[in-house]
Amino acid sequence: MVRLATSRPSGGRVTFEHICFLASDADEAQSAARDLRRRYGHVDAASADVIVALGGDGFMLSTLHATMNMPAPVYGMNRGTVGFLMNDYDPDNLLERLANARRAIINPLRMVAHDKDGRVTEALAINEVSLLRQTRQAAKIRILLDGIER
Repeated sequence: MVRLATSRPSGGRVTFEHICFLASDADEAQSAARDLRRRYGHVDAASADVIVALGGDGFMLSTLHATMNMPAPVYGMNRGTVGFLMNDYDPDNLLERLANARRAIINPLRMVAHDKDGRVTEALAINEVSLLRQTRQAAKIRILLDGIER
């Protein structure tokens, strides 16, 4: 179970009365979400005690990014292809699995980009930061990591 350091603390003991089930577009994930919502109920992410992400690693990363300012932790169950970041899918005993899940707090990467005109763009990233060029011209890039040029 993952909570981002940017999210608001949940304030004490976590309960699982209000679960939000989010699913990737994959048929297996959508089917699992329908089944779990019938079994355990469903609330929107902003009202949830926990968010269950159903899909693969890419969907887990997308869910973490989309919910990074919400207090609910995210618990991933594999309904995708790789699932390295995910728990095994099992619709039974979900409340017990959530209660016994090992919790991790992660700190997202903070990117601050300055363009040639002095404009500043900031963003938080979970796994990586990518720079894409709109033209075929070379780019001059300076990267600082914790204030040290790399």
